[in-house]
Amino acid sequence: MQVMLAEDSALLREGLARLLADEGHEVTAAVGDADTLLEAVAAGPPDVVVADVRMPPTHTDEGLCAALEIRRRWPSTGVLVLSQYVEARYATELLGDTGRRVGYLLKDRVMQVGEFLDALERVGAGGTAFDPEVVRQLLARSTRTAPLRQLTPRERDVLDLMAQGHTNAAIAQQLYVSQSAVEKHINAIFDKLGLSGTPGYSRRVLAVLRWLRA
Repeated sequence: MQVMLAEDSALLREGLARLLADEGHEVTAAVGDADTLLEAVAAGPPDVVVADVRMPPTHTDEGLCAALEIRRRWPSTGVLVLSQYVEARYATELLGDTGRRVGYLLKDRVMQVGEFLDALERVGAGGTAFDPEVVRQLLARSTRTAPLRQLTPRERDVLDLMAQGHTNAAIAQQLYVSQSAVEKHINAIFDKLGLSGTPGYSRRVLAVLRWLRA
């Protein structure tokens, strides 16, 4: 997989580049600011961009703005953003209307090498990968609002794992239930959220978007 890195910390940037190279990925660029990232992507879009949310010169949302620009101009390129904090607005903006090829991880998660690489692979394959802590904090807020408060505790567990980007089989494994039970819970979530099977839209993505925007 071809990967570009955008991180202003030279130590973290070089560490990620070495990790990805050791795992067989091709790091086509490793830069320290958002403008240089956009120039590099324009010269040759990679499979996935890994970018810090806050980058020079203001260290506010330059990385996020670059990520959103990449999703708009190069939709086939996945975007995995790294953040120091849980910021709901960033997660919602990144998902957009498609909810594909996107991930949001807390920087601490990078230290869990297996989880970081798994998230990268999911984004590269066209899926989503949201940090479990991001999901937990947002779900704790959103389930206080209707109609999400109608969900049972088990349905919230399933929605939690859906938002992280897990498949039905992976959800079943983590919750120690059958895959058919997971499918029943997901159908119940769709019903309670009023999500019809509109052609051209994924109810799974719509459920996560509804949860994030609550």
